Amino acid sequence: MISATTVHPSNLSPVEVAAWEALIAAQPVFGNPLLGPDFARAVGAVRPDARVAVYRRGERIIGFLAHHRRPGGMARPLGAPLSDYHGLVAAADSGLDGPTALALAGLNAFRFTGLVDPHGVFAGSAAPASPGYAIALDGSAETYLEGLRAASAKRFKNWRRLDHRLEREVGEIRFEASDDPAVHDQLMAWKRAQLVRTGVADFMRPDWTRRLLAGFAAAEGPLRGLTLTLWAGDQIAAGHFGVVKNGWYHPWIASTNPDLAAFSPGQTFLMRAIAAMPDLGLTTYDLGPSHDHYKRHYAAPTAQVGEGTAAASTPAGKLAGGRERIWTLAGARGEGMVASLRRRLDAIAVTELSTAGRLRGFADAVAAQPRRRLAMEGE
Repeated sequence: MISATTVHPSNLSPVEVAAWEALIAAQPVFGNPLLGPDFARAVGAVRPDARVAVYRRGERIIGFLAHHRRPGGMARPLGAPLSDYHGLVAAADSGLDGPTALALAGLNAFRFTGLVDPHGVFAGSAAPASPGYAIALDGSAETYLEGLRAASAKRFKNWRRLDHRLEREVGEIRFEASDDPAVHDQLMAWKRAQLVRTGVADFMRPDWTRRLLAGFAAAEGPLRGLTLTLWAGDQIAAGHFGVVKNGWYHPWIASTNPDLAAFSPGQTFLMRAIAAMPDLGLTTYDLGPSHDHYKRHYAAPTAQVGEGTAAASTPAGKLAGGRERIWTLAGARGEGMVASLRRRLDAIAVTELSTAGRLRGFADAVAAQPRRRLAMEGE
């Protein structure tokens, strides 16, 4: 008999936290820090609607589903849109299936965009979205870089040319981790300006996301924030900010100095970041899932993630499943206009917690369409 209890992340017991960590250790695909209890508790500190469904077979804990419980019994990924990876972290022999898992947790549906599901709990509900991309060192950084050179000598030569040009025309290059709040704030400011310029939803506007990012920037525990920066002379050229745990780094913010755009500093940044990984204690540099084509030149694809909506095995769940089928028939899966609209509505739903905020987000989305089209045409 499988049962479920649902708690706020702050109320997880030490036994439950240890069981969650053990499930992660048993399945490497769950290794990203966004799938663990530390991330859940950090999100819970800024979101009262954060929940974790804890599944048991008898006394044995067999799985965890971290989520936001939204109106209508809809579950959203915990910390979205910062939760690039999410899913039901479960034992291989859990015997759980998505509809039953949702019903046991009192949920009608679970809308996901970066589902990690190695055991097929939500099989049938997820369409392939895009693979995750990660730089994983199983040898030296030099060996990894040599592999990039061998795969594309012309591209590698161009990276070196950009690196040398930046140093020659701007100043000596250095790559470092930074704990300077002013550096962190500059990267945030550049990122927000980019979001506005390209018409993408500003996920840093809501108070809770700013508090979450600031909390990680100040954290000193096993899961903590890490700011990496590329400098040219006395100028920041590019930087990443994200979270790291057990040598696994997941950056959310990728920023470049707009005054140095002609030097493509983002490319130099990634090459220097790979070289610096051993000294930083990093074994995995997770670039996340998305359609950003640059990633495949630096990183290898990892497990495919899924997008879709799983419905509970209840009348309300079946109704939610019917609505999802309507979206699918209209073209919500793929790269068309309907799919783009659906993703934007998802972004608004997961970041804006009030009706007023959602209305403002929708108005901003409409106003941003011309900028978004121009940005896409330039890609």
